[in-house]
Amino acid sequence: MDVLGEVLAICRAERAVTARFHLSAPWGLHSSGVSGSAMIRMARGAPWWVDVAGGGPPLRVEPGDLVMLPLGAAHRMSSAPDAPTVPFAQLLTQRTPGARDEAPLDLHHGGGGESCEMFSALLWFSAYCRHSVLSVLPPLIHVRASELSTAVSLTGTMESLVTETLDQRPGWRLSASRMGELLMVNILREHLLRAAGPTEAGWWRGLSDPAIARAIAAMHREPARGWTVEALAREAAMSRSRFSDRFKALVGDTPMGYLGGHRMALAAEKLEAGHLPLAQVAQGAGYESDKVFARAFRRWAGLSPAAYAKREVARRTAMGSPNTASAGD
Repeated sequence: MDVLGEVLAICRAERAVTARFHLSAPWGLHSSGVSGSAMIRMARGAPWWVDVAGGGPPLRVEPGDLVMLPLGAAHRMSSAPDAPTVPFAQLLTQRTPGARDEAPLDLHHGGGGESCEMFSALLWFSAYCRHSVLSVLPPLIHVRASELSTAVSLTGTMESLVTETLDQRPGWRLSASRMGELLMVNILREHLLRAAGPTEAGWWRGLSDPAIARAIAAMHREPARGWTVEALAREAAMSRSRFSDRFKALVGDTPMGYLGGHRMALAAEKLEAGHLPLAQVAQGAGYESDKVFARAFRRWAGLSPAAYAKREVARRTAMGSPNTASAGD
C-alpha cells in the first residue's frame, strides 16, 4: 500500500518559474519569501549556506544536495555564513530592468572567487497540496546527496528542468511543472523516510504507523463516504478507543477532525477550478446540504465558498501578470 503516493497523487503544480545563477565568492542574496509557493534549489561547484527565517542557524549545503522551502519562507543564501547579502529583487532589477513574466532567468552575481552554479525552481501548487501537504512541513527540507541512492538522477532532473526552460523549446512550461512535481515527490519521500519522528507534524507521522496509515488511505480514497470513528478503526484493525488515542497522538488531530480538513482542502481545489456548482462541491466533500457545507467551509477558511473562489481567481490572475515572483525570490 503506497499511502504517500495516494496522498500526493492529487498534488499538481499549476506553474513553475526557473532560474540559473552563476555565483562567485563572496556572494549573498536574501529574499522576503513568496507565500503560497514551494522553492527547490540545487547547486554544483562550491558549497553554500542557507538561512531560513525562524529556522535555526545557517545550514551548509553541499554540491548536489537538494533544498526545498515548502512554504516560500523568507531566507538568505550565501557563499559563507558571514558574507554580506543584497536583496534578490535588487539584483533582478539591475539585471533585467522593466516588466518581467515567468520567463526563466540566467544571472551572474558575486566577487569573482570560487564559483557555484545554482539551479532554482519556484512552484505554485494546487489548493489541496497547499492546504494538506505543504502547510504541515517544516520551513526547510535538506536532502543530502551523500545519503541518497538516487542523487545523480534527481540532481540531473533538477538541472534539466532549468536548462530546458532556458532553451524555451515547445512545451517548456508544462515540462517544468511536471518535472517540478517529480522532484517534490522524491524530496518528500526522502524527508518522510528520514524524519518522520516526534518532531514531525500532521499526517506525516501518521504514515509512519501502518495501522493509522490504512485509515488515512481509506479517508483519501473515499472522502465523501459517511465515515465514523468506528468504521475507521476497523480499517486500522484496532479498537475504537485505541485507534482514537493513537491517531491523535501521531497526527495531532482527531480522526474526524483530520477527515474534515481533508474534505475542505478537496473542496477548496474544486472551488478554485470554478467548474462545479456549490451543491456538487458540497456533495464531493460529504455534505448533503450546500448550506451546511458553506458554514463548515467558512469555519475552516475564514471565508465563504464564493469569497474564497473570488480571492483565488484574483491570486491566479496576479500569478500570471508581469512583475510577479521569480525563481530566485
